Amino acid sequence: MNRISMKIKKLLMISLALFCMIPAVAEDYIRYHHDLPVALPPVTQPVIPLRKVSITDYGGKGDGITLNTGAFEQAIRALEKEGGGRLIVPEGIFLTGPIVLKGGIDLHLERNAVIVFSPDKALAVKDGAKKASALITANKQHHISITGEGTLDGNGEWWRPVKRSKVSDVEWKQYLSMGGTVTDQGSLWYPFQLKHYGNIASTPEAQEKYRNHLIRFTDCDRVLVQGVTIMNSPKFHLTTQRCTNVTIDGTTIRCPWNAQNGDGIDIGNSRNVLIVGNTIDCGDDGICMKGGAGKTGQEYGPCENILIEDNTVYHAHGGFVIGSEFSGGMKKIVVRNNTFMGTDTGLRFKSATGKGGKTEGIYISHIQMIDIKDAAIVFETTYQDRPAGAKAKAVQAAQNEFVPEFQDIHISDIICRGTKTGIEAHGEKGMVHHISIQHSTFFYTDKPMDIGKDCEISLQDVQFKTFHQ
Repeated sequence: MNRISMKIKKLLMISLALFCMIPAVAEDYIRYHHDLPVALPPVTQPVIPLRKVSITDYGGKGDGITLNTGAFEQAIRALEKEGGGRLIVPEGIFLTGPIVLKGGIDLHLERNAVIVFSPDKALAVKDGAKKASALITANKQHHISITGEGTLDGNGEWWRPVKRSKVSDVEWKQYLSMGGTVTDQGSLWYPFQLKHYGNIASTPEAQEKYRNHLIRFTDCDRVLVQGVTIMNSPKFHLTTQRCTNVTIDGTTIRCPWNAQNGDGIDIGNSRNVLIVGNTIDCGDDGICMKGGAGKTGQEYGPCENILIEDNTVYHAHGGFVIGSEFSGGMKKIVVRNNTFMGTDTGLRFKSATGKGGKTEGIYISHIQMIDIKDAAIVFETTYQDRPAGAKAKAVQAAQNEFVPEFQDIHISDIICRGTKTGIEAHGEKGMVHHISIQHSTFFYTDKPMDIGKDCEISLQDVQFKTFHQ
């Protein structure tokens, strides 16, 4: 074979290899980047090889009884060895322990496929580990995705503590029927000393510290989560930490309204993120931006270049949230064309001294809200994270380091029908300033505004209405 023929053959092989690699989705996500108030780079999508295997090819059984941890591990290892591909989970209920995703792999759940994570907590705790593994993890991987029409069930009721004040008598009896431990004079139930599953710590409080997330991606690039239902997590449902080029599209995220720390989507110190078309009904913050606390958060850098559009949030502590920790900062975030219905607050900016940072270039517009429990827009600068059953600590005087600075935030075209307070803001001088709210309407039931004297918020064409006006 002459040199020219060898070159042609090599080019054909390269072309064939490229043909066998396709983006994980066909949708043109560029359309979301039109008419932005600030320039954001398009999010680069993962590329997954066309190769396909089924979990059943590796002994997986969707009978709801067989533990499939080994089958997932073998299938992912085999795909990784071949350079990646699509791991198909067909119709059925696939019980498993934690799943570790690798680069170039799409975990694809077909319609009526359910991956349910075992209530045996020991499966998520490696020998000597101080924390349980998330139920699906990927660390320092590239080109990964979770897609399809199936469901990921975190079995969170076997992990989460429950406050007596947040459940009915019927629900409380259901928890007691599982066994468990009741503390604090009957006000708190822990899934500790259960009838059918062992403990992974010596006390309820110690075991609580092991509670894990459902999906956690760390230091990954080109990540897609599309179409699936993500439900009933032990803690946060979907969280990214220090990731780039993340797309979360068309998922349904749900758990009981009273699920402790049941956040929907949490984005931590990540860049180039697109969150579109999701439906969220959860027990804590709906779509939340986090930036780490103190020097560690500062080293990790900001949440930057984020676009959040066309999402619906039902129950949540906040529809869109920044904080509480954001020492790494928040830069160039656009939130538009979203609907919040029945959330505790609509737009929630929360932090405290020691874990605060600076916001820059935050643009929020065209948000529809209805039946907001507390405040439609709130800025709070003395927020405390408290585990279930913990008492509030005395508020510390502001220090000079890592003080929250909510500024350069532009809010417009908000329609809120039903909220206790329209706009609420509190903080010392310099913590809440250069905030603009324009062309908005709030129908309130208690007071239009509760804004501290040191908070600088400018209002233009903003209407407050209530009954009998």
